[in-house]
Amino acid sequence: MARVAAALVLSSCALAAQAQPKTRIADLWYAHNAVVTMLGSASSVVATVARPQALPWMFRVAPALANAQPVAGATVNAEDLLRLNADVVFASKGDPTIGAMRRLGLDVVPVGFDDYDSMLRCIDLTAQTLDTPLARQRATDYRAYLQATLRDMLQALSAHGSHTTPRVLHVASLAPLKVDGADTIVDQWISAAGARNAADGLTGNLKPVSIEQVLAWHPDVVILAANAGSINASPQRALWQTLDAVREGRVYRNPTGVFPWDRYGPEAALEVRWAARTLHPEAFKNSADVSMQVQTQQFYQRFYGYTLTDAQAKLMLSGGT
Repeated sequence: MARVAAALVLSSCALAAQAQPKTRIADLWYAHNAVVTMLGSASSVVATVARPQALPWMFRVAPALANAQPVAGATVNAEDLLRLNADVVFASKGDPTIGAMRRLGLDVVPVGFDDYDSMLRCIDLTAQTLDTPLARQRATDYRAYLQATLRDMLQALSAHGSHTTPRVLHVASLAPLKVDGADTIVDQWISAAGARNAADGLTGNLKPVSIEQVLAWHPDVVILAANAGSINASPQRALWQTLDAVREGRVYRNPTGVFPWDRYGPEAALEVRWAARTLHPEAFKNSADVSMQVQTQQFYQRFYGYTLTDAQAKLMLSGGT
């Protein structure tokens, strides 16, 4: 009985230790840094793959990240993380260094998502791991916000009765030319915004394609990632100009923020709202609708505790940094 009691005590202590909030975090997936920031633990990050040059809004919204040790995700040295006393390491699923980190005794939590459902599960897992009241509250609040967003956009588009479904090409990069296909979160927000992906037959993110293939798809709308480059500066500018979408001004620059809205971060919820309004402005002409600028400001205050000025919100919405 004594041994059983001792075992129960040790087990209880272990569970209590696991339940301790994580105060020294290493985050080795770029998009996940946005999740940790949203959940209020940016000041606890001691090592990160994020860089202010690549993600300036992230470091503006969470300046404490600048105190973290920069690490290279693909070649991270597990011993460096051990020396930093990281009590949890968030690593991208499939990261080849996970085994080495675990062998050194590091607590590694694999993370990743490729659609809304898996993103919400990832946010919940992160909140459970961080184990702070703010993290749990924000995770619950965000789930409700995303679900309400998807419902609101569907209702707005349905109420308007528009049967047009524009074919949208999302360009991640112009030089080299890369686009996003099916089975991606990009494809999901295009659909949720009342459109369909013009990249027929293509599956996955950041897929290299030829300009000839783009011309064959002949998209109704082109959305350029914030850092995709400019069609006017593209070596295939003349061919791009043959597309109706380009000639008629249906080319839009995607907003960016703590993480690019169009990719794998919490701002995916804002992306749906922006895309639906951009592609179907007639469905959102009601004067009661809150402007995209105000919604952006409300989102960052609510989920990042950051007050965006009018000028900052406009800059984000234009894809600027």
